[in-house]
Amino acid sequence: MDPDTSAVKNVIALQYNPDSLSRTLQIQALQGGQDGTRVDALRLRGPAVETIKLDAELDATDQLEFPNQFPLAVQYGLHPQLAQLEMLVNPTVETLMADDSMANAGTLEIIPLEQPLTLFVWSKSRVVPVRLTDFSITEEAFDPNLNPIRAKVSLGMRVLTIDDLGFSHPGGRIFMSYLTNKEQLASQATSVAISVLGLGGLP
Repeated sequence: MDPDTSAVKNVIALQYNPDSLSRTLQIQALQGGQDGTRVDALRLRGPAVETIKLDAELDATDQLEFPNQFPLAVQYGLHPQLAQLEMLVNPTVETLMADDSMANAGTLEIIPLEQPLTLFVWSKSRVVPVRLTDFSITEEAFDPNLNPIRAKVSLGMRVLTIDDLGFSHPGGRIFMSYLTNKEQLASQATSVAISVLGLGGLP
């Protein structure tokens, strides 16, 4: 999505749902006391840093059985789908050329190029802004023209929080909605009596 206007620029749907998805949450706790300084061990500096990893499989074999219905698959194999994913981590040629022209004219301060904001959607309960951190492609089969017809894409993503984007950024608002949804889901979990743990009360 466009980080300024919140307009959806492109939607990429995985061909198959991955069999598994791993998530890691790094707790943002205060560091332990140094030089005998006491700190509050229960305080959090901010939301946990969440990372997501998954493997997505792409296969054009079925499409190649019906060449009249899927002429692009016959001509390019999986190249378009793979290129669409790769553009998540590459600036456009137009952007690079425009920045180079301004730099040569002395009118551009050199700063890293800003990409559109990537959202990872895993059901309506999980819509999060992310930055891709790991991206690898394994092409496993090819047609006679060496177009890939079967591939596996491994994606690693870091969820961007309000610490990264701020509260007013569209991605920051999406993260807050994600966190709000977590709170609502947590409230639906059944709480049991402390006796289930074998305790009559706290020591």
